[in-house]
Amino acid sequence: MYYIVESGKSFEQASSDLEAAVKRNGFGVLHIHDLGNTLRSKGMVFNEQCKVFEVCNPMQATKVLSTDMRLNMALPCRISVYTENNKTMIGMIKPMQILSALSQDAALARIAQEVEAATIKMVDEAK
Repeated sequence: MYYIVESGKSFEQASSDLEAAVKRNGFGVLHIHDLGNTLRSKGMVFNEQCKVFEVCNPMQATKVLSTDMRLNMALPCRISVYTENNKTMIGMIKPMQILSALSQDAALARIAQEVEAATIKMVDEAK
């Protein structure tokens, strides 16, 4: 269900490289949630770093939503860069896994497969 890779890069470098890979692969970064800083700003003790990138390809999103508007709740795709035990990790939940739990539509499965291949490529390029 998960696709997670360890990066030899720093957290900040992996984050920057992921953002560039997203754009190179025809997706856009809609928002970056800096969960680590958010938790610390709320007074929580949280020693790790974690940024969640919301990424989207407008053409693919339009196809999904035109087929089943309920799937807006599963969009956009999310790719995370985080630290764990002094290692930088990049990961995501595979779109095929999410979609198969929400729909049995064959056309949507093809879209999810294309999106999954693209997002895995982004993760691998950023690693």
